[in-house]
Amino acid sequence: MQTKDIQKIRKELNDRKAILRCAEEFNMVGDPTRLKICYLLCRHKELAVGEISEIIGVSISAVSHTLKKLQKAGMVENRREFRTVYYKLKQTPLVDMLKERLTK
Repeated sequence: MQTKDIQKIRKELNDRKAILRCAEEFNMVGDPTRLKICYLLCRHKELAVGEISEIIGVSISAVSHTLKKLQKAGMVENRREFRTVYYKLKQTPLVDMLKERLTK
């Protein structure tokens, strides 16, 4: 590899925002509970917090907390129907990749 190619690649790595954002997104799905929730939301258009809690066997508060993290990361969105909150995956490159990997 030539010196100018190496310098170009080093310059690409200096885009710290992009690298940190990517690391943060991958960290989001690195947790087993978050990954289970993503798996469910890949398979079902939307689910209520209580449904997710019952399916994966985790408390409603833990599921809500996890979904808030996923929402903050821009991976899920919600809608409220009276007292029930439904979540679904947003359309992002990471979510597309997850869908591809988790639905095989």
